[in-house]
Amino acid sequence: MNDRATEQLRPMPDDWRRALAVVAHPDDLEYGCSAAVAAWTDGGREVTYVLATRGEAGIDTLDPATCGPLREREQRASAAAVGVARVEFLGHRDGTVEYGVGLRRDIAAAIRRHRPELVITLNHRDTWGGVAWNTPDHVAVGRATLDAAADAGNRWIFPELTERGLEPWDGVRWVAVAGSATPTHAVDATPGMERAVRSLLEHRAYIEALTDQDPEEYCRAFLTANAHAAAERFGGRPAVTFELFGR
Repeated sequence: MNDRATEQLRPMPDDWRRALAVVAHPDDLEYGCSAAVAAWTDGGREVTYVLATRGEAGIDTLDPATCGPLREREQRASAAAVGVARVEFLGHRDGTVEYGVGLRRDIAAAIRRHRPELVITLNHRDTWGGVAWNTPDHVAVGRATLDAAADAGNRWIFPELTERGLEPWDGVRWVAVAGSATPTHAVDATPGMERAVRSLLEHRAYIEALTDQDPEEYCRAFLTANAHAAAERFGGRPAVTFELFGR
């Protein structure tokens, strides 16, 4: 029997033009897959970010009313560092995002607006593959994104979206989950790594509240360690990994 944990990772599909990344918080994509995003935008592909929250509950020393706008600015700068021009915020409350019809509707609407072939999200499972418990926001948004990829193509699930001018979009071909403990595919991280470091570093207020380590050293060490950990399963190349679901 093949051991999935040691199987070689396959290259991500490259026959697409538009991707939509949907995550819970500012910095989720930067910790998870921005080196891949940099490589994709370099290749002329269009990537849009949609965040369920503004991350306003993410810094203990900052009141949410101050923290939210700060983290939104940091996220826009972070996205620009890897060639992403469009960043949207859905306005859900940080820390209390709930899986349900409302969240599915919001994400399905975003999919209809942007009409991606590839949808990207973050680990939707209870843990990160061991005893490290995932956050409720990540679980809710990841699961809702997987479901909304199908919802977006069915005009009868959210007919109010059609009434708003958002016609069904059944063109999502894959949903790629970053941060999965059971990845199936990967992207070479080397070409986009320097921009990925700069992108994560744009979340300076968050990082400085998180660690006493020099911010650039922290960002570089975190991202390169994760990329090199995947190299054994990707022909020796440092990689950003995804669990790919086809539709």
